Order: sequence, then structure tokens, then C-alpha cells
Amino acid sequence: MNFPLRVWRQKDRQSRGKLVDYEAHDISPNTSFLEMLDIVNENLLACDDEPIAFDSDCREGICGTCSLTINGEAHGPDHPGAVCELYMRKFRDGETITVEPFRVRSFPIVKDLVIDRISLDRIVQAGGFISARAGSAPEANSTPIPKHDADLAMEAAACPNASAMLFAAAKVSHLALLPQGNPERLSRVLKMVQAMDAEGFGNCTNTYECEAVCPAEISASFIAKLNREYARATLRTSAGE
Repeated sequence: MNFPLRVWRQKDRQSRGKLVDYEAHDISPNTSFLEMLDIVNENLLACDDEPIAFDSDCREGICGTCSLTINGEAHGPDHPGAVCELYMRKFRDGETITVEPFRVRSFPIVKDLVIDRISLDRIVQAGGFISARAGSAPEANSTPIPKHDADLAMEAAACPNASAMLFAAAKVSHLALLPQGNPERLSRVLKMVQAMDAEGFGNCTNTYECEAVCPAEISASFIAKLNREYARATLRTSAGE
């Protein structure tokens, strides 16, 4: 398979970027999207050209490091799934593929397709943790938790890098559903929402785009749970609890 590529190239966050044309030749349909970029980079290096900078880590659909915008879709056309789970058989032979970084003001471009997502780290640092000393991993059934709650908590914990509000909602919900998260339950949601606002992320637009492209299939219902947690924490804090 052969693909004309249009790839965003940008030296650094201060420089102006542009889409640059490349060709990907003799690509197997069973090649992953990231492997295709590896092949393009090998050809660029063979011609003494600078390779395309992009992020990846686990390449197993877990970490979300590989996030890209492909033909205008976050994570590409194969939903649900991260870019590392996208295979070239999802594209037509000869199809032009446009590859860009995530376009979010709070995710400044570092270089080419690499973005700085430290803003998500700061949201987690604001409250996405527990203070209880858990020690070594306990036996799974030692803390009785209804299976429905446990399943929801694991679903929320899986959020790799969806929209900021879905990301924050997943983290808040994950810990609110488990007893270990109760001590900081009120302060957690207030601090994390404050951090999210400080990073410049907007509120939910209720178009469900985040749910539609989320690699971990996190439901937008967790945003509703975040709003309930925030309202509850605001009322109890103002009441002096």
C-alpha cells in the first residue's frame, strides 16, 4: 500500500509550523500507524533529512502517549482505540493521510507532533491521589466493594488522555467510588476542578465528542458524576463541614 502523507512540522513552540508532504511506499496493511511513521523516518534518515518527531511509549493502547489527530479525528478513524492500535488496513490504498498534533491551547507543541501534556499532570497533582497508607497490595477481596462500583472504578481509572474534563471526571470518579478515596473526597474534586480551570480547559460542551473518540471508552456519564461531586463538595464546604 502507498500513502501520500501531509504531516505537521514545527521546529519548536515559538516557530511557525506547516504541513509537509511525504510519501509512504510499500506499506503492509498489517503495519500499525506508528510503525508506518517509523518507516517514513528511516527513509528520511537515509536521505540525511530530519525525522518526524512524535510520541509513543507502551504501544499497547494503555498509556495514551501516542495521541495524534489523523484526518481531523482524535486518535484516528478506528474507535475505540489509541493511535498505536490503528492499522493501515483502515485506510484505502492511495488515500492522503493528514497527521497533526492535538490542537489544544493547554497542550503547547514541543516539536512536530509532540505536545506538552504536563497540564494533565498538574490536575492529578492537585488531588488525584489518596493519603491513606496502603502498604503492599492487599488481597483483592479483603475490602468488600459492590461489583458494580468496582467495575465502574476500574473503567474510570483506565482513562489515558481523553478531553480534560473527561480525564478529570474519570480520576475523581475512580477515587470517589472506592472507600480509600473517601477522606479527601470533598477537597479532591474542588482542587482538581480548580486546577483544570487554571490550565485553561473549558467546560463540557455536551456534544459527546470526547466519549466518541475516547480510546478507553470512558462514558460521558462520568462528567455528570464529576458535576454532582463538585456540587456536593461546594455545598458541604460552604456549610462548614
